[in-house]
Amino acid sequence: MAVSAEKKREMKVFAQFYDFNEKLIVNLKYGKDKVGKIAGEFDYVQKAMRGGEVIKGEEGDFLKSYISGIGESDALTQVDYLNEKKLTLQKYKQISEEKYKKYGSLYFKMSLMAGILIAVLLA
Repeated sequence: MAVSAEKKREMKVFAQFYDFNEKLIVNLKYGKDKVGKIAGEFDYVQKAMRGGEVIKGEEGDFLKSYISGIGESDALTQVDYLNEKKLTLQKYKQISEEKYKKYGSLYFKMSLMAGILIAVLLA
């Protein structure tokens, strides 16, 4: 159950970062709001901006470097940077969705079957 919840959390993290990236691109082109205001809608993005670790491993390192690159240049260069990172975020988002669909239900079913097996053995 915990592994299934972790897969779901990873999927939410990448979905939030992808949506944040999209909003940031639109904002840089048309809105000019502050990054903190845009990040206010995204819990995991806020946590990462405060220095927290939202995911471990290679994906976590990517998210840290992504966050550190935001606001480091002028608007036109920043849009190019965000468009470049958009592809990688989209890839990670798809991978996490596939893992959740594949393994999330598998782990839930296995834990349910193990519970039934234990109940039958104890009866």
